[in-house]
Amino acid sequence: KPTTPADWDAEYLDAILAIRIVDGLDAAIAHINRYGSGHTDGIVTRDLQAAKLFLERVDSASVLVNASTRLSGGGDYGMGAVVGISTGRLHARGPVGPRELTTYKWQVRGNGQLRN
Repeated sequence: KPTTPADWDAEYLDAILAIRIVDGLDAAIAHINRYGSGHTDGIVTRDLQAAKLFLERVDSASVLVNASTRLSGGGDYGMGAVVGISTGRLHARGPVGPRELTTYKWQVRGNGQLRN
């Protein structure tokens, strides 16, 4: 069924795929930055410039090129088991020093890797 503007603000909590056709990479990035979770986003492309722009401009904790978005956990990044997930920029409580003010953006380049 066709989507409505409210659909993009909804969290489906189910195996639902919502697709929006946009006019180019800039519009796609703007849509992701407006409606995405900020957790993990990816692009499949042979265009190296498009991949570079996607990695730089998408505002998510993990941004992947030509790899499954399922490859974005602590184990995948060598951090061990994940005990929580944060899409916010600052999570520190109590005393805050330079380490607590550091945020990360993981940029992953792949060749079609999937998770089994």
